[in-house]
Amino acid sequence: MSTMRLHVDRERCIGAGMCALTAPEVFDQDPDDGRVLLLHPVPPTTHRAAARMAAGVCPSRAITLHGQEPGGS
Repeated sequence: MSTMRLHVDRERCIGAGMCALTAPEVFDQDPDDGRVLLLHPVPPTTHRAAARMAAGVCPSRAITLHGQEPGGS
């Protein structure tokens, strides 16, 4: 199993907040500009599914995943 690593592009983020709603243990929103804050670039196993879902629902595609484990959905 490889380690999942997350990356966010704050310039691309539009502040929709879907990531923070979907995976609040991994993402938050900047109180100043509303854009994504990455709390855990390498989320623990228990939060990986939510992190994948958050990346999928991001309307601006500001979240990218690297090194997902095989068979991850």
